[in-house]
Amino acid sequence: MPTPMPNRAEALGLLTEGEIKVVGRIVGSTNNALFVRVARREADPRVAPGSSPLLTPTPGIDAVYKPTIGERPLDDFPDGTLTRREVAAWHVSEALGWDIVPPTVLRDGPFGEGMVQAYVDTDRDVDVVAMVVEDDPRLRRMATFDAAINNTDRKGGHILPVDAGRHLHGVDHGVTFSVVPKLRTVLWGWRGQPLAPDEVGGLERLRDALQGELGVQLRDLLRAGEVRATARRVEALLADGRFPFPSQTWPAVPWPPF
Repeated sequence: MPTPMPNRAEALGLLTEGEIKVVGRIVGSTNNALFVRVARREADPRVAPGSSPLLTPTPGIDAVYKPTIGERPLDDFPDGTLTRREVAAWHVSEALGWDIVPPTVLRDGPFGEGMVQAYVDTDRDVDVVAMVVEDDPRLRRMATFDAAINNTDRKGGHILPVDAGRHLHGVDHGVTFSVVPKLRTVLWGWRGQPLAPDEVGGLERLRDALQGELGVQLRDLLRAGEVRATARRVEALLADGRFPFPSQTWPAVPWPPF
């Protein structure tokens, strides 16, 4: 059974510094995603001073580890960049202030550099398909987030409800931040509708963050042109004040949608 996710600060500390132990491969993953447990090892205080420390594992966290070396090459994204895009998406989620992406870090692991993300144990009583089909307003923030990062693969299966659906996480953000408009999503229910005040507020926070520390963080993870394109998308969303419409030249919905 998955272990409960600790608080955000503790989760980030464990993901960054903990020892990664591979439990198994996630079946169906196209990029060799691995289910892992991450825990620190601390010296046993019962060992006498001067003796070799006995390192014991501390309570850890379940996580998903996607090594860069396991990425499947794509025609429309540079090779070896998907894990960094996942981490960039987390930074954008943090700037928006909506906790959409679970805690995510870029670090070395058993198979080299990769993305390590806190595992989310979803509430299986929540019908995500119904939420998507019925344009559940709880999904509006995620639709706004996807428009900002130019997400080209928002499937229903990438939406993870927790706490009886009172909060929604989004995962699998490797194909994002392209300079070419490629928004593909199952969340088109609000196309052309005005952004709500809290959605505008989140985008304003993101716009301001891109001019400061977030811009620096993203430039370490993405190409400079991709960071500039992200800033332009955010400015365009704020100027228009509405959700975008599907492209007339690019498939609007990923396949399979769920």
